[in-house]
Amino acid sequence: MAKIQNDLNGWLIIDKPYEMGSTNVVSKLKWLLHPKKIGHAGTLDPLATGVLPIALGKATKTIPFVMDGKKTYRFTVKWGVQTSTDDVEGEIIASSDKRPTLSEIKAILPQFMGDIMQTPPAYSALKIDGVRAYELARQGEMPEMKARPVHVDDLRIVPVDLECGSLDNGVSQEDTKQNETMFEVDCGKGTYVRSLGREMGQKLGCLGHITMLRRIKCGPFCEKDTILLANFEKNDYNTNALSVIPVDTALSDISVLAVNEVQAKRLINGQTISCKEFERADLEGFTHETVIGLKFEKHIIALAKIERSGIKPFRIL
Repeated sequence: MAKIQNDLNGWLIIDKPYEMGSTNVVSKLKWLLHPKKIGHAGTLDPLATGVLPIALGKATKTIPFVMDGKKTYRFTVKWGVQTSTDDVEGEIIASSDKRPTLSEIKAILPQFMGDIMQTPPAYSALKIDGVRAYELARQGEMPEMKARPVHVDDLRIVPVDLECGSLDNGVSQEDTKQNETMFEVDCGKGTYVRSLGREMGQKLGCLGHITMLRRIKCGPFCEKDTILLANFEKNDYNTNALSVIPVDTALSDISVLAVNEVQAKRLINGQTISCKEFERADLEGFTHETVIGLKFEKHIIALAKIERSGIKPFRIL
């Protein structure tokens, strides 16, 4: 007998547990909820934690908009050691006795902001001639990873308190050698935090690798939106359903155009609406590349672009 599928539509923002893969989280929720459709936006490494947006039902149509959104990570770099995976999971491949000062670290940060070239980790899901890079690396064939452009909006040092080892004894931190440093980075799609740790270590001449990685923002979703997977498993179905965030939350950054009931019905059937049906001021600033969210009452019902024939929906929500 086929399992009953639940008609859940929206987003669940899971605080991904340490040492659990993103696809494992999806599989667990699929088993718990039996949604008609399910997927995730933005893979996290098993050793990373934090914001993992899970799309249910119609929300799967909006996954690309979350994946293209800005992300914020908090991470710790341990200086003096470089590993094969650029994190604590890999083997040590090089080491250094040098430790950077806080002032030295601050001085290099601007070099890792803006439009930069970054070399992805060998242990990554990028494909080399059709094969995942990490599969080649595990077979002993270290792939040649080519640098590619990424964008970093901001990279900053996170102050740590006494429990984390900062000094408050009259010794200037500018003159204190650092064994570990915590950072936060705001970045765009395709940025590898493990690469940031490795490349900062190389630039400082001391080497480095990531010991902690947590995503604290992904597109419109942040830590306050998350629910622990362990808690989620204990809840009943009705409680879990209340945790679902509306589908169009993922579209908070796109341009919106209100439509009436007649237009909404036509859009849902995939029909194009003439631009003449709107005031010129309503369409001001829109180009043929602009993704427009067509909103009826309180919800975005379709995504569209302006073409010669008019406003044409390309995705019905």
